[in-house]
Amino acid sequence: MTVMSPTRLRDPYFIYRYRHRLHVLRTSVALAITFIIILTLQIPHGSWALVSTMMVMGNLPHIGGVIDKGGQRLLGTVLGAIWGILLVLIPAPAPWVVPAWTLIGIAVATHTTFATRYGYSALMFGVTLLMVVGDGHQDLGLALWRAFDVLIGTSIGILATLFILPQKATDLLRFLLADNLDKLARLYHAHTNATQHDDVDTRQLLKSTTDQLVKQRGLVDAIHSERRLHRDDLERILSLERRMLSTIELLLETHWATRAGHDIIAELDGLRDEQHRLARALGSLAFQVRTGQTIDITVVAFDLQRHAQAALEARGENDRALFSPSGYLWLNRELARLTQALIDTLQTLDRLPSARLRRRASRHTLIHDHLAMPLDTSRGNPERTEDEAR
Repeated sequence: MTVMSPTRLRDPYFIYRYRHRLHVLRTSVALAITFIIILTLQIPHGSWALVSTMMVMGNLPHIGGVIDKGGQRLLGTVLGAIWGILLVLIPAPAPWVVPAWTLIGIAVATHTTFATRYGYSALMFGVTLLMVVGDGHQDLGLALWRAFDVLIGTSIGILATLFILPQKATDLLRFLLADNLDKLARLYHAHTNATQHDDVDTRQLLKSTTDQLVKQRGLVDAIHSERRLHRDDLERILSLERRMLSTIELLLETHWATRAGHDIIAELDGLRDEQHRLARALGSLAFQVRTGQTIDITVVAFDLQRHAQAALEARGENDRALFSPSGYLWLNRELARLTQALIDTLQTLDRLPSARLRRRASRHTLIHDHLAMPLDTSRGNPERTEDEAR
């Protein structure tokens, strides 16, 4: 029987790879703890605590998301409970007073859901307010117990996420970014080689890359809650990644705009070597990001001057000027510039490198493409299969 090493349980890649299963385990443990507490202490209306634990953890397997959602839930619950308790404490109110002020609170909360990023807090404010006030005839003890149950369940959900095989949203971004860089390297490399172009499903790769970029965008608030990366840095990374993807899409279209233009591009001396170097740089960048290494890559800018004359003199049928070669060359230079800008941005992030990932990189298949060769091969052979890596 193989005993799993405690070190492996703390490994970011292991947690990322099995994040869905671990989240199921984490949520189940949190609900079990909540149930034991409410059963042992005989807390009234304990089902509210169980619901709160489930709502906080939900489909968020990473720390940042649960902290953000849990914090908003706590804020909304406290404010909603205070508002509701104040209404309950009004001595001998007129029949319209409690319903009217309840509706005013709900209206303010509904407006806030559109006005700020604290929409979930506003929603919980409204839910807690209705829960405390009820039909207007609830007693203070019932209101306090309901609010207390929500606080208990929310706190257990946050603590379970922090201490039971925790996954960071920052690490999720790391692996999604690395995977996208691998895909961009594959797309860029394959389109320069006619023999490999048919073997790569460009449409599927582009769709997959776009989907993962959207997922990264959804992690910004969670990563900001973890206090590891600044929001401005995240926005810049995502912007550069999006522009790189758009540039490669244009390259794929421009390369085959006309047969005559394609033939001229194929005959440009030295262009393919420059493209292959850039593709390998993209792959190496993906490898360094995925394995937690310090980013140490320099992209050589494309020398367009050597190709300028051939591009300007390009002619097609009926001696018509061709503009696709010039545009194609410019797009290659732009991709190289964007790649270097992304490298420069990643190099400024002190919290991006991970010693824990570097130590265990040789035990994982942390590379999926032959283009993404590591700069330091002493860390292990990246082309091993997953079974060999185990």
